[in-house]
Amino acid sequence: MAHQAHWFYVLYSLKDSNLYKGTCSDLGDRFLNHVMGGTTSTRHRRPLVLIYVQKFESKAEALAFERFSKTLEGGPILRSKLIELGLISSTGRLCSDG
Repeated sequence: MAHQAHWFYVLYSLKDSNLYKGTCSDLGDRFLNHVMGGTTSTRHRRPLVLIYVQKFESKAEALAFERFSKTLEGGPILRSKLIELGLISSTGRLCSDG
């Protein structure tokens, strides 16, 4: 049986400017679930913007990266990467291309 890719993703809440990090195998379905309010952890933080995705070859790899991104060491590393990519500002606000 072929391996199914898994995704690590970051959502940005336009309501409270917080980031939500998660993993899934079907990114489109999972994002739609978040947007429609089907996820308890983000239901009250909508509207949400998908700002970052990273592909992993296995669920275990994606989950390990998600866990790392939520640690005191990994959180700042991910935040720095999002700032470097121009996705969020140094104050944590969503960057626009205009």
